[in-house]
Amino acid sequence: MSINGTAPTLHDHRTVIEVSGLTKTFDNGRVTALDRVSLSVASGQLTVVIGLSGSGKSTLLRHLNGMHEPTSGSVVVLGRDVAALSQKELRELRRDVGFVFQSFNIVGRLSCLENVMSGALGRLRWPRYGVLSYPKAIRREALEQLDRVGLGERAFQRTDTLSGGQQQRVAIARTLMQKPRLVLADEPVASLDPEISGQVMDVLFRSCVEDDITVVCSLHQVDLAMGWANRLVGLRDGAVVLDTEVDASLDEARVMEVYQRLDPTGEKADEYEVAKPAAKPRVESAVGI
Repeated sequence: MSINGTAPTLHDHRTVIEVSGLTKTFDNGRVTALDRVSLSVASGQLTVVIGLSGSGKSTLLRHLNGMHEPTSGSVVVLGRDVAALSQKELRELRRDVGFVFQSFNIVGRLSCLENVMSGALGRLRWPRYGVLSYPKAIRREALEQLDRVGLGERAFQRTDTLSGGQQQRVAIARTLMQKPRLVLADEPVASLDPEISGQVMDVLFRSCVEDDITVVCSLHQVDLAMGWANRLVGLRDGAVVLDTEVDASLDEARVMEVYQRLDPTGEKADEYEVAKPAAKPRVESAVGI
């Protein structure tokens, strides 16, 4: 990933996201949500965007799948200029871009299986009503995805009877059912406790590694970001103030400096500090959730 520097070639097949000079304003230019953001993301990378509420994290993610249009600058995703796409072309792009929301966005009255199968609707020609209306191959694939996130035994349980962490894992399984090349996750663990947050991040991490899916995830929590990401991008007032690989040379104190500059009084410390960091399991171990 590069920050405010020379952008790599747009047609590099290893570059999934290319953002150049992205600015987004609201309220007739009186509010700047993103300020000349430039970055690129390589295929298979798990990038975490950190920052306090209002720093521009969600706005950035929404530009990546065309939910917002830039005020200026460009956003190229999977080789396509998002703002220049027609509605049909945008729908085609979104088949390759999964989105995991903080609020889950699943249908509570449906079973886990049917919620997950709905992720395949972009690959099917007609609407579907009920589990048996889906092809057998899709039902089998959905069961495999539920097994993958540790919920195979709850396939026929109503989703609204699950815990918050379980519902988010159903949402991730549904997103993976799209067979996306890119997954965007907007604060996927904001409402979950630290242990469950680590479990959800485990699923995202494994999808990135096992399926070569690129993941861009926004988070508040520094420990989760450092425990799971390949790269950290820090936003402050819509501008990039940190861009670094996550390796042995990066310590939590350096990352916390970003928040301390954002929040010098510590009034918002509950947004980014947690009592106990979540451990990152080895990739080859089973999903223990």
